[in-house]
Amino acid sequence: MRRTYKFRLRPTAKQHVALGQCLDAHRSLYNAALQERRDAYELVVRRSPHYFSARRPQGVVNYGRQSAQLKEIRGLVPAQATWSFSSQQATLRQLNKAFESFFRRVKAGETPGHPRFKSVDRFDSVLWPKDGDGCRWHPETRRVYLKGIGHVRVTQHRKVEGTLKTIQVKREGRHWHLVLSCDGVATKHLPRTGAVVGLDVGIASFLVTSDAESVDNPRYARAGAEGLASAQRMLARKQRGSNNRRAARESVMNRHRKVANKRRHFHYQVARQLVAQYDLLVVEDLKVKNMTRRAKAKADIESVGQFLPNGAAAKTGLNRSINDAGWAQFRSILDAKAEEAGRTVLGVNPRHTSQTCHECGHVKLGNRVTQAEFRCRRCGHEAHADVNAARNILGAGLALLAAQAT
Repeated sequence: MRRTYKFRLRPTAKQHVALGQCLDAHRSLYNAALQERRDAYELVVRRSPHYFSARRPQGVVNYGRQSAQLKEIRGLVPAQATWSFSSQQATLRQLNKAFESFFRRVKAGETPGHPRFKSVDRFDSVLWPKDGDGCRWHPETRRVYLKGIGHVRVTQHRKVEGTLKTIQVKREGRHWHLVLSCDGVATKHLPRTGAVVGLDVGIASFLVTSDAESVDNPRYARAGAEGLASAQRMLARKQRGSNNRRAARESVMNRHRKVANKRRHFHYQVARQLVAQYDLLVVEDLKVKNMTRRAKAKADIESVGQFLPNGAAAKTGLNRSINDAGWAQFRSILDAKAEEAGRTVLGVNPRHTSQTCHECGHVKLGNRVTQAEFRCRRCGHEAHADVNAARNILGAGLALLAAQAT
């Protein structure tokens, strides 16, 4: 099993400056490589007389060519020669991966999202792909050696297990973190309980189980909205380019980060409790990205250029609540915790789980009377709407397992 360990770095004042310089150098390399690819595409492909024919040429710049240029670049630019060669190759691979994802989305008919240049705020990490190549993790002294920076002290709050594969340094506001990715981490299977459960995530309650237990939704973003709005108002009054504006921006970023940290901690707690109680956890395969899309505009056919009300304000509020709950992040954390504990997480189709009667199987939109009340139009079965949905989810998961076993 692969596991990632994240620790806080405690650099000295000089090391703090050196880490910033390292990040800036890798960002400059990324942007220069991106510019080279754009220029090459414009000169070789776009200006080719065969651009609109089957003989259209292919791009001539790729990762292999740019990686081969690194030695020459380091000789011409002393600022680049200070840092690890392998970490610079990892930065070029990061750009290459961005282009591969771009072309994959183009072929799939999705919104492509061409790779763009990285500003200071959009480039926050450097990767060393191998321990001992420009970096070295020293667990006995709780320090990490980084070429050009030195031995940096690490606050290690737990033991690192497995075989260390990659080392990454990440900046989060004013803080620096060390991210260690390890393979071969042993699983810690929990004793079998024989219990199974269906989970229905929501907004009124973060989670309701098929055993009629519920977990309250903490709504961290809503709780921190007032302080965030105050910080954003202060930011709006600062002069662009000033030190005061930079400090105000960091204040806004820190508030966002605190909300995200609280939400992640809550997800870990809930996931750990669930995998300790149940052997099988059945959840819905929700497409959160599709669920949080903005409402489509409704053109008024009687008035050209006019639009009808489309409930955009209500949809925006719903999207904000869904993002505040963090369903997608919770699912990924639940999967990781279940793998570690030897549990099984099964995803099922969410279609009609909230409208189907658990007792008789009748499907009707009117079965769900209110947000919390479910009353079947056929058999009269009454239950909490979320509990009924969780039991339908569990039934779908058990049926899927039975079908796979035959």
